[in-house]
Amino acid sequence: MKDATTSSLELLWGTGDRPSRGPKPGLTLDRIVTAAVGVADTEGLDAVSMRRVATELGVGTMSLYRYVPGKTELLDLMLDRVQGESFEGDPPPPTHWRDTVEQLARSYRELYRSHPWLLRVNQARSVLGPSTLRGLDLCLSGLKGPHGMGLSDPETIGVIIAVQNYVVGVARMEIQAVEAAKETGVDDEEFWKRQHPFLERAMASGDYPHMAALAEDTFSHDVDHFAFGLARLLDGFEVLVSGGAGGASRR
Repeated sequence: MKDATTSSLELLWGTGDRPSRGPKPGLTLDRIVTAAVGVADTEGLDAVSMRRVATELGVGTMSLYRYVPGKTELLDLMLDRVQGESFEGDPPPPTHWRDTVEQLARSYRELYRSHPWLLRVNQARSVLGPSTLRGLDLCLSGLKGPHGMGLSDPETIGVIIAVQNYVVGVARMEIQAVEAAKETGVDDEEFWKRQHPFLERAMASGDYPHMAALAEDTFSHDVDHFAFGLARLLDGFEVLVSGGAGGASRR
């Protein structure tokens, strides 16, 4: 019996046995994955099951098992599908590694905004399919090419991991804020309005002098904290690339 990883890889790379014609003409692996992603996007990851996807497609649950062994493999296919969304079409050639890193960060952030359920998926040991590898290869073309960073291969992968982890942190905060508003029926403005009198008394108490001294616009929604943090991350990489940290120049 095949393990789930092998089954997923065969499905992703098209090396496994193709199912015989199913009982409902037009049912394909592509349609199954598309339906599963749609269910996850609208109802959350917990709603995704072989039965729920079959219902979405208007077929019997057993029909899906002719194409996908189970939910584990289906999730691997879903991950690879959405990973390819940021790299559809031919991207413009990179002009500088900073542009590549910024595009990576913003594309990754948009991916989580479009598919919030990704935060629920353990991606520590992702099964690498065509879309995932294509995205990584395109990223490397900008980081290792003529306008790249000049770093070693492990360092380059470290840059990608650092950027992805930064984006995941920001995306988690944004998505949780949206979910909290939906679950409680209280938007951000009302949430902070309720806390205002308590915070006002706390600031006047003298117990929190540094907090009380902050400017009124410190927590303004007009401040793009994502852009600020990303720019500082890029500045840090710049020091490494230029050798400003004390090492020899890497360019």
